[in-house]
Order: sequence, then structure tokens, then C-alpha cells
Amino acid sequence: IPFFSGIFLVKFVLMGKTIIIGAGGQIGTELTLALRNQYATDQIIAADIKEVAPTLIQDGPYVQMDILNRDAVRSYIIDNQIETVYLLAALLSATAEKNPDFAWKLNMEGLFTILDLAKEGYVKKIFWPSSIAVFGPTTPADNTPQHTVMEPSTVYGISKQAGERWCEYYYNKFGVDVRSIRYPGLISYKSPPGGGTTDYAVDIFYKAKQEGKFTCFLSKDTALPMMFMDDAIRATIQLMDAPASRLRIRSAYNLGGISFTPEEIASSIKNHLPSFEMTYEPDFRQAIADSWPNSIDDSYAQADWEWKLGFDLERMTEVMLKNIQ
Repeated sequence: IPFFSGIFLVKFVLMGKTIIIGAGGQIGTELTLALRNQYATDQIIAADIKEVAPTLIQDGPYVQMDILNRDAVRSYIIDNQIETVYLLAALLSATAEKNPDFAWKLNMEGLFTILDLAKEGYVKKIFWPSSIAVFGPTTPADNTPQHTVMEPSTVYGISKQAGERWCEYYYNKFGVDVRSIRYPGLISYKSPPGGGTTDYAVDIFYKAKQEGKFTCFLSKDTALPMMFMDDAIRATIQLMDAPASRLRIRSAYNLGGISFTPEEIASSIKNHLPSFEMTYEPDFRQAIADSWPNSIDDSYAQADWEWKLGFDLERMTEVMLKNIQ
């Protein structure tokens, strides 16, 4: 972590360059900022399909990149001697259900491109995000264990489960250093959500500040694991910095967070904005949410790389409402 000595900000120097593919997304934006804060900015390359870098990450190198253009991706990574890849480009749960063929293509083909680069020795380390979507209606819903039944019922979940198996296979077969986290729902004020079922827990804060009311697309008692983005980014960097010898999981680590219902987050907001009103109109996303766990056991992450949650519901609510304009 960067530290101050007098008035000088000291940053660590990486041996090789890092690229974040999907840097314009919800996770990618904040991960880019965090890595550039920790390491020399010119060593952290942001890449996204957008022609121009999002405003928040325009302080460093940026390249327009389509992860489905395998030849172009390979050439860029090889020519620029990229050693670490964060592959975040994906179509999320709710959006994927509307376009399943493209979701499978995007979520899987990009992963193979990066895994093959590592197998060939060009890339030294990979981060690829998984999700609680790998679980399904037959998975134990409460305190879901690291190793359990996984029968996902969404295109997104199927692609993430398949990706986990391929990551583990490339590690066991070829020694590829690939690391992954099963993210819960992520909540942030710095970047917009990207089409996930848990996005209500982001949008609710904007509507609370702007309109004083919110209509939720999930029922009031739908409990889901969530996490403030600062915790998710910290977990990601901690996992990538952990010694390989300590990591027992090469599919994806469970990552717990704050499990709450729409009714509970609405109550937390009302502690700050007493006039806030919440109504409920469940749609197709309710069935997706019903297939996911209520809470997650992340004891493997705690033991292997000393993971510890930082934000509870009240602290997260306070920070979100303070920073959303």
C-alpha cells in the first residue's frame, strides 16, 4: 500500500506491466485507480472496448481493446511485455439473460485467450473474476461453503462455473498462476453498475438522493450477499499479492460480505433520509436472485490470504449517501 513520507507519496515499482481489460466497468474503474495509486501509473494500462477512456482513469495509459479480437489482444500483450492481466470484460447476469449467445461467447472466449497466453509463458499472473452466480437453487443458501453443489440456472452463472473449471485445469495441467474470487453484489458510488441482478443496491442510493423514493425489482425479503467496492478492490489486490504457496483454491475463492434484504437497506437509508419511500415490483430478476445464496462462508479466504471485511451496512450507507451527488 502506498504511504506518505513527509509530503512525498511513495509508490512501489512492478517488474513487469499490468493490463486491466474491462477497465471501464464498475470493478475495472476502481481497480485501475487503486493499482495506479499503489504502483507507478505508467505500469498500469487500462483497456476497454470504449474508444475513449472513462474520465476517472484518463490519468494513465489507455488502449481501446476488444477482448474477442484474439489476434489483436495477443499481439498487444506480447509486444508490450505484459506480465499481469486482470480480465474483467464480461456480460453480467441480467444483461446476459437477454443475449445468451453473445454472453457465452464474450465470457468464455476472452478467458481462453488470456489463459493460452499464460500457458505459452507470455503472461505470468492472471486475475479473472467469478461470482456467486455459480451457485444455484440446489446450493445450501445459508453460509454457503467453499466446496458445495453448484447448479447455476443463468447464462452468466453457467459461464462463470465453466470458467472456474478451466482456470483450475490450466493451473493443474500447465502451472498457470490464475486467481479468482466469487464476488457478491458490489456497491459503489464512483462508477455505474453494469447490468447485474444486485444492481438495485447501487441504484437505490441515487434514487434516494435524487427523488426520495425507489421502486425495487426484488421482493422486500430477498437476502443477498453484498459488498462495498472498497472491500472488493482490497480483496482483489490482497489475493494477487499473496504468495502462490499459500493458495489452496485455484477455481475461485468464496468472498462473503454484508447479507441484507431490500427492506433492510431501505431502513438503513431512512436512518439518514427519514422521508425516503420504498415500493416493490419484482420482475424477471427475482427468479435469478432466488437461485443465489443468502450468505457466504469465506473462511478459506480468511485463512489463506488473511481476508477481513471492512464495511458493514451502516458504514457503507453513510459513505454512499455522503458521496453520491
